[in-house]
Order: sequence, then structure tokens, then C-alpha cells
Amino acid sequence: MRTFVMSDIHGEYQKYLQMLELIQFSENDELHIIGDVLDRGPNPIALLLDIMNRPNVILLAGNHEYMALSCMELLFKELTNELLDSLDMNMLMMISEWQRNGGDTTIKELKEADPSVRADVFDYLSGLELYEEIDIGNKRYILVHGGFSDFRAERPLWDYSADELLWTRPDYSRTYFKDRYIISGHTTTRTIPDNHGRDLIYRNSNHIVIDCGCTFGGKLSCLCLEDNKEYYI
Repeated sequence: MRTFVMSDIHGEYQKYLQMLELIQFSENDELHIIGDVLDRGPNPIALLLDIMNRPNVILLAGNHEYMALSCMELLFKELTNELLDSLDMNMLMMISEWQRNGGDTTIKELKEADPSVRADVFDYLSGLELYEEIDIGNKRYILVHGGFSDFRAERPLWDYSADELLWTRPDYSRTYFKDRYIISGHTTTRTIPDNHGRDLIYRNSNHIVIDCGCTFGGKLSCLCLEDNKEYYI
């Protein structure tokens, strides 16, 4: 069995399929996707449905799944005068922010989907975990989409809110956990100053950042935790 991690695929379904072929992903392997499969790219729901149908692919929540979940229930209710009257400015701002962050591609595919599929997607997104800890060999990894806001070494992981875990851009020069590695996405690696604009996996101070900007002209990356081999599409 091999253990792989990916992040921030953002609707790039064909690149995801190419990556599975490149790594020769099999039913004996396990893939952990650290959030943000939705939005931006052309086929976010097709990608999500594929993930949902694979028992050996584990998706964690990203900020884009969080935005979608917050808006989906409202968007696909029957539009009535009572519903319109109940809308407040906060909800309208949430939907607007989701659209500004690439949500239109997700909304388009959801509109075209059967209502039962939309219900399945909503239920699946509702059950996503915010973080995960896994042990590979003698190393322990914390998988989380963004990072840890207001970090304190004595603070338990379960105490962090969704906003603190999904939207945070950590200080990658700081070692948060001496005995664990944090694998995260959310921040494209080309924007980390000492990665020198490269679309490559970034490692420093027990951080491993794997968002290589596949929807921004960069690469989709994948990391195998058993041998630390990096793959790129």
C-alpha cells in the first residue's frame, strides 16, 4: 500500500485523472486530498463525484468546500417570496464572495445535475473533516487545508475552528510541531518567497506545502509519503 496526498485540484478533472494514471493509483493505495476540489476549473462536480465513488480517496474540507456548503442549501431551494424576504445581507455577501472566488463553475454543474445528485453532494460535503493525522513509518503527518491560526503548542487540534484551519496562511519559517509534519495546500507555492516563484512542492520547518497552482498556470502535484517521491502534471 502507498499513501498519496494532493491538494487544490479546483475542478481540473482531466489533470486529476492524468495524475492517477501517472502514479499508477490502485485499489491497494490510498489518496488524501487536502481540500479545494471545487470551483475555478471546468469540472468540479465531475471531479467530486469521482472522489465520492472511490472508497480509497479521502477528501478533507478546504475553504472552497466550506463556501459551497454554506451557500448550496439556499441556492437550490425553490425561489419564493418568503425565501427572498428571509435573505439577509450576510447571506448575499457569502454567495457573492463564493462567485468571486470561482464558484460559478460549481454552480453551473450543480444546476445541471439531478436533484438527487445535489442532495448526495450536500450530504458528502457536510461530513468532511477539517484535518487528519496519519502515521507513515516513524513519521506523523497532520493534513490540513490552510494551517493553524492563533497557534499555541498546548492547544489541541480539535479546538481550532473551520476559519482558523481553512483560511490561514501560516508562517512557513516557524516550526509549529517538532514531532509532526504539517502538509497543507491553500497557498500556492510560487508565492512563498524562498520558493523563488517555482511551482514545486515546498518544504521548510516541518511544513510541506503541495498547492502548486494547477488552475493558475502551474502544476498539479502529488506526494507519496512512503518514499517522498514527487509527481507533477
